[in-house]
Amino acid sequence: MATLTPSRPPVFNLPNQLTAARLVLALVLFLLIALESWTWCLVVFTLAVITDWLDGYLARRQGLTSTLGRNLDPLVDKVLISGAYIFLLPVAQTPGAGSAAGWLQPWMVTLIVARELIITSLRSFLENRGVTFGADWLGKIKMVLQCAALFSIFIALDAAAFATGETMHQVLSFARTGLIWAMLAATALSGLQYLWRAAALLKIDRDL
Repeated sequence: MATLTPSRPPVFNLPNQLTAARLVLALVLFLLIALESWTWCLVVFTLAVITDWLDGYLARRQGLTSTLGRNLDPLVDKVLISGAYIFLLPVAQTPGAGSAAGWLQPWMVTLIVARELIITSLRSFLENRGVTFGADWLGKIKMVLQCAALFSIFIALDAAAFATGETMHQVLSFARTGLIWAMLAATALSGLQYLWRAAALLKIDRDL
């Protein structure tokens, strides 16, 4: 008599399809930034953020979590966020949206990208050793602030393209600057917290 084995969710299930769609949306977003099509940047980035929430929700609710999804989802997030800031850097060197040039500096983008590369490498190293190293609350706050800052950037640039009033430009510029600095603080703090956690986990693993 044949032995029944528990069925596993298909690798390319709906949550993973949404993650793959988000990667395509990220590439479209980079092109739109290069073309300075800010209204469409807002639309595409909003869709990407929705897929990010939806794929995790469906995976948990329908029991469709998979190794591919756990690895692909954060990787695509990093491509989307880091790539967006990289492509926005040249735009930030031109005066506009009610403010002078330089609202996004090379060191800021370097901090964002370096943090993601270091933490991704650490997570891969630890999980290969059988140590769980998932996201914590500060990492999630960092992601929220990174997205909020991007929304504020696209809104400010879109408003400038439509030549709205100077007061509106200044308000949007102030909001953009505040969110960028809050995002940078969360990025640095969450990176340091991950490094501290990794060091503690490695010490425990070494002592076992």
